[in-house]
Amino acid sequence: MVEGLHVIVGLGATGLSCARYLAKKNIPFSVMDTRTAPPNLEEFKKLFPQVSLTLGSLDDVILDQASQIIISPGISLQQPAIARQLGRGVPIIGDIELFAMEVKAPVIAITGTNAKSTVTTLVGEMAFEAGVKVQVGGNLGTPVLDLLAVPDTELFVLELSSFQLETTFSLAPTVATVLNVTPDHMDRYATVEDYCTTKQHIYSNCQVAVYNCDDSLTDCGKQYHKQKLGFTLNEPQKNEFGLLKKNNELFLAFEDQVLLSTRELPILGRHYQANALAALAIGYGYGLSFEPMLRTLVRFKGLPHRCQLVRERNGVLWYNDSKGTNVGAALAAIEGLGDVIDGRLILIAGGLGKNADFSPLVLPIEKYAKTVVLIGDAAPIMAAVIGDRVEVIFAKTMEEAVAVADKMAIPGDSVLLSPACASLDMFNNFEHRGQVFTQIVQELA
Repeated sequence: MVEGLHVIVGLGATGLSCARYLAKKNIPFSVMDTRTAPPNLEEFKKLFPQVSLTLGSLDDVILDQASQIIISPGISLQQPAIARQLGRGVPIIGDIELFAMEVKAPVIAITGTNAKSTVTTLVGEMAFEAGVKVQVGGNLGTPVLDLLAVPDTELFVLELSSFQLETTFSLAPTVATVLNVTPDHMDRYATVEDYCTTKQHIYSNCQVAVYNCDDSLTDCGKQYHKQKLGFTLNEPQKNEFGLLKKNNELFLAFEDQVLLSTRELPILGRHYQANALAALAIGYGYGLSFEPMLRTLVRFKGLPHRCQLVRERNGVLWYNDSKGTNVGAALAAIEGLGDVIDGRLILIAGGLGKNADFSPLVLPIEKYAKTVVLIGDAAPIMAAVIGDRVEVIFAKTMEEAVAVADKMAIPGDSVLLSPACASLDMFNNFEHRGQVFTQIVQELA
């Protein structure tokens, strides 16, 4: 640990966990946040009444005194005050780097544009089922520094975002994976290549690299790792998990070994089959046996707001995929459900576009949807991209969007909320958006 003053930038859950960590080690620190009322302000003041706190801006005078800056993932390294410190050569790290310097137990590190939370949760539950003392967190749930306080942990399973990976240098995972890469956060990265390179940084120093055979952007080539495992929605080859068809039935498989019929998976869609195969590959790479992993897959019901079945009403299934905050996530949901339902999709989409290119959605929408209901700031942009390929209807509120979808759906159809956009133009976050949608749908007569 660098000596001298440490400055924590950002007082969200991550920043507060960093403060607790430094205080426990008696390391002097100060905190600043560009917001005047960050979410953990009152708790911070109660815990650390004597610590210097700057709100509303980043103080260059204090930053100039920093021996190290610990930055929250939501703050860009291009932020002028931070970029100036980078230019001065001040070490700028995140909580994952602090964790990496101290962790003793093996780490499984998981990133990707989509499905990170589902796969991370699945792998954690597989390890638990196998009798491993496992802790799960990172970008999902508990901040990693808080996980260190749990005694006798045998394995950490971490979801990591590209923002967290920007400031991580020492992590040496036992297993690392990039699940998929589709354009996202183009308001923060100059190019898709920059975004992809940041994601691939997770493979640095890993022992086993797990990659998506169907997505070349996830493959680290011959770098970093000692062993390489793949997963695919096609027939698996050597060192690959995939899908095998036998007697007109589809199975999850490793190489030529049949593991589990896809009929036994409790969640519909090829996107979940990919998640299951990824989790199997990761768990196998760590050393878990198949039996506890397969038991976990059979009972796992999914996470809230991720293609979550809300209800069936009059022969119509309603799905909440509010976590579909980018084009790639929406694409996976549309194709995953579109392949398995009897009727057509009514898609509810829109929100904050994040400078996204919506054109990859056009062909799947044309193939699987009969109506698209658009909400939020990006609605006109998405409508222009979709054109006249399917019926497009604008709605001002989620209540109106649900009412339109209810009117358009017939038995056999499915209504899917998968916005392909962020939520902050109309909602507090994607969870709030999903909760509002779910409540409205459940209250339909």
